[in-house]
Amino acid sequence: MDHQQAAAVLQDIFNQAVDRARPGLVIPPALPEKPRGRCVVIGAGKASAAMAAAVETAWPDVALSGVVVTRYGHAAPAGRIRILEAAHPVADAMSEFAAREIVAVLQGLTADDLVLALISGGGSAVMALPAAGITLADKQAIVRALLHSGATIKEMNLVRRHLSAVKGGKLAALAQPARLMSLMISDVPGDNPADIASGPTVADGSTPQQALAVLQRYRIEVPAAVQRLLSQPLATTASAAGNGEVRMIATPALALQAAAEAARRRGITPLILGDALEGESREVAIVMAGIARSVKQYGQPLSGPAVLLSGGETTVTVSGGRAGKGGRNTEFLLSLACALQGEAGIWAIAGDSDGIDGTEDAAGAFVAPDTLARGREAGLEATGYLEGHDSYSYFQATGDLIITGPTLTNVNDIRAILIA
Repeated sequence: MDHQQAAAVLQDIFNQAVDRARPGLVIPPALPEKPRGRCVVIGAGKASAAMAAAVETAWPDVALSGVVVTRYGHAAPAGRIRILEAAHPVADAMSEFAAREIVAVLQGLTADDLVLALISGGGSAVMALPAAGITLADKQAIVRALLHSGATIKEMNLVRRHLSAVKGGKLAALAQPARLMSLMISDVPGDNPADIASGPTVADGSTPQQALAVLQRYRIEVPAAVQRLLSQPLATTASAAGNGEVRMIATPALALQAAAEAARRRGITPLILGDALEGESREVAIVMAGIARSVKQYGQPLSGPAVLLSGGETTVTVSGGRAGKGGRNTEFLLSLACALQGEAGIWAIAGDSDGIDGTEDAAGAFVAPDTLARGREAGLEATGYLEGHDSYSYFQATGDLIITGPTLTNVNDIRAILIA
């Protein structure tokens, strides 16, 4: 298998995983019984606009209205459903405005009405209404610090729930007495609906004290107003959130199954290592390199041609203020290339299924046996770029970035390592 063939195989595997989570495919069969009254559509996340567009197409005969917010650049026309855009991964003023607009459309509902909540990853940032007593600036400062701390997405969303006036089931309470149906595209390990977009329509069993403990664990400076908020007793939303139903319509596991099928069609044996891998990106890459070498040299845990598939959300801990350009996928790949040291017959792809790895314009990148050699020819020292968290710049220089643009879905990261 040459470089061009390997790249084509891996790109197809990645594309099939993403396509399995397209809202136009997964929304129509998941829609509930049509309401006797109105259907108010709300939603937040990177896939929410495309989800809303799918609802608009599927239900032309239903009295639809509502507000959905997505990340800047991820909008899609949705007819009668209003689409707003806001910032990610740190909320901005539009995030707060969108949250207030969503709250407003939940007023005056009846038991004959249906609230259809379209929830996907990224909703935590694009819909952000601060809890009473704190400001958007307080939330922004804490999220920025958490993003550089190495905290997991579960830990981040735990904190976000307790700093929010709409997350942790609070939107469910506002939807009463209407019937509530939440359609979710999962981007979190374990597919816990309380963690997806910080669970705006799902009861939260955590406590403010647990959120405070996360901030203390990562030595995050806590503003006085936040300290007061997280020191208060928990106000439960369990009974309100229990009024709704949740349907998980796309998940990382289903995306990886589609990737595995794509590999089998090409005569390549897939091995799914898990859909919820976490840890430092560069350290996960070292482990993956060891498994790939074992397949190549010993045929263990399977013989080639094979592809190792994994999903989940790794982390990048930035220390000492040294941070270049890149996300967890390109950092994973640069670390993988350094660990493999040009091992023949091993290629890899890793990318965020939403099309944006971190804050740059690439979904991820591609690694080949000659990645380091081509970098040296261009005067690049891979280890220096890795230490400076500047993986995007390295792959940009070698021409190995994968640019898809926003995919309008989000089932987290897709990683595939191909062994000939």
